[in-house]
Amino acid sequence: MPSLRPLKTLYGKVAKAARLLSEPIYRRGLVRAVAASIEHQAIPFGFRHRTVVDVGANRGQFALFAMKRFGHPRLVCVEPLDQPRKRLHQVLQAARDARVLPIAAAEVATERMMHMSRRDDSSSLLPVGYQTTVFPGTEEVGTTVVLAARLDASIEAEDIEQPALLKIDVQGTELEVLRGSEGLLERFAEILVECSFVELYEGQALIDEVSVLLRENGFDLVAAGTPTVDSDRRLVQADVLFRRTTRTVSREESDVAPLSPAPLGGAPRR
Repeated sequence: MPSLRPLKTLYGKVAKAARLLSEPIYRRGLVRAVAASIEHQAIPFGFRHRTVVDVGANRGQFALFAMKRFGHPRLVCVEPLDQPRKRLHQVLQAARDARVLPIAAAEVATERMMHMSRRDDSSSLLPVGYQTTVFPGTEEVGTTVVLAARLDASIEAEDIEQPALLKIDVQGTELEVLRGSEGLLERFAEILVECSFVELYEGQALIDEVSVLLRENGFDLVAAGTPTVDSDRRLVQADVLFRRTTRTVSREESDVAPLSPAPLGGAPRR
């Protein structure tokens, strides 16, 4: 019997296109050839965040989603690669308050080698490994030097208006980003991290290590998006939401109504 996977994939693309075309802010992105990451609608964010720090912003896919979901928050987008950053600047013309940091967020400030993927949103500070098996077309095509810096040395804590969200999508160096953000973590109510269950990039940290570090800093794992699985149905990666549980919420924050949680669901992505 023929596989239904191609039909399901086509249906998913058509459905996403229809949803993107239904919102003016998303249509602005499409004009720039940037599709908002509306798959994040399944994440039950607990706050209407006033600041979003987007690490691994690429062309602004998540930034577009955040503008719609949180009502035009202050955006700080971190993107080290020149080409996607040019598109990111164009997308952010629709934002009310945004700036871009041309760095790779890391634990130590220095120059680093970026391993360039055929798809630039799969590029990483780590060599590409099993990633190309699970995601064909993401093989390494070259390297380039980028400037790495600590996030807590690049952003003033006072510039993070609360409640705030830290989003991390950096292809294997999530733990580095968090260690380089330790001076800022108390400013965030929630942290969204693309976590891996298997090693996609050589030497990367997996979800267990990320969870331990965040737990030590007062964050609990509260939800996850639809996971990606490989051909053997093994969990590969998922967007995971952590929420701070050991802090006092200010009166100002308590006046901001939390968003209603969106239901999780859907089949694993392959």
